[in-house]
Amino acid sequence: MSDQTTTGNVYTPRNILITGGAGFIASHVVILLVQKYPQYKIVNFDLLDYCSSLKNLAEIEKSPNYKFVKGNLLSADLLNYIMKSEQIDTVMHFAAQSHVDNSFGNSFTFTETNVLGTHVLLEAARANEIKRFIHISTDEVYGEIAATDDNAIEEKVLEPTNPYAASKAAAEFIVKGYHRSFKLPTIITRGNNVYGPHQFPEKVIPKFILRLKRGLPCCIHGNGHNTRNYLFVKDVAKAFETILHKGQVGEIYNIGTDFEMNNIGVAKSLIDLMNLKDRESELIIFVEDRKYNDQRYAIDSNKLKQLGWKPEVTWDQGLKQTVEWYHQYENNWEEVEHVLVPHPKRF
Repeated sequence: MSDQTTTGNVYTPRNILITGGAGFIASHVVILLVQKYPQYKIVNFDLLDYCSSLKNLAEIEKSPNYKFVKGNLLSADLLNYIMKSEQIDTVMHFAAQSHVDNSFGNSFTFTETNVLGTHVLLEAARANEIKRFIHISTDEVYGEIAATDDNAIEEKVLEPTNPYAASKAAAEFIVKGYHRSFKLPTIITRGNNVYGPHQFPEKVIPKFILRLKRGLPCCIHGNGHNTRNYLFVKDVAKAFETILHKGQVGEIYNIGTDFEMNNIGVAKSLIDLMNLKDRESELIIFVEDRKYNDQRYAIDSNKLKQLGWKPEVTWDQGLKQTVEWYHQYENNWEEVEHVLVPHPKRF
């Protein structure tokens, strides 16, 4: 058995399974935990789908407390074997299909990965008496938040408006079911839009950066006035560090910021940062909107802030670090050109 302990309100894991650890946000969590907590063993379980890359983890790949396992969330036997052989006591479940545009074209894969994959993982966690199961969801499960509405708190009724968000909401309900029926010690998180190094360039900020690098304009869906709240990825990694150690079983935590920006503002910020201000008028174009595009997401993160977390990196600081990273590491993926178009298709 693991020597995992809980002292007061602080949980101390020993052997952590992180799903999707070669992807965007989870790779930063893996690096943070491996480097800061050498006494923890971190097992990264990842399918290495199109948006993942082991190059994201080059700095810790030889660390003695890190291990990578390639595998599919639907492989129940493999998950059970890993949990037993590695004496896993904690699961941080990041792996998911997450691109809204893709969910309009191949939504079955979102149900398969996000719903069925989560269910298979939960069953393995139950069978192996996992002491903490942290499920990473999204603020999109709340649906659109009107400008006149209060920011969404964790108790708000879920109103997903696209197949991706619906699959994440469905997964949450299975997580809640395992907590209530089997007393599986679960925690759910719902986060704002995240940006920074390691993000596959199908998402708006890295896509705009790479298009501008190629002399191409930023392609803005619809009228560009849809707003999102943006968090820098290293702040988000620290949020998960806080939730891992101080989050309470059965709770849901929003991970958010008050910083709000629409896509026109994102484009203008990047154009200015990349010294292209004199060409701004030609570097912003408007294209057909996605099937459904929520006008605004906004969440209240006071519950998480009460645990001691707060965002520290400003928009300007984070964007500068992000642009610098993509200038150096855009080859972390084998192929990106096909996703730099306004409406990439992946079936």
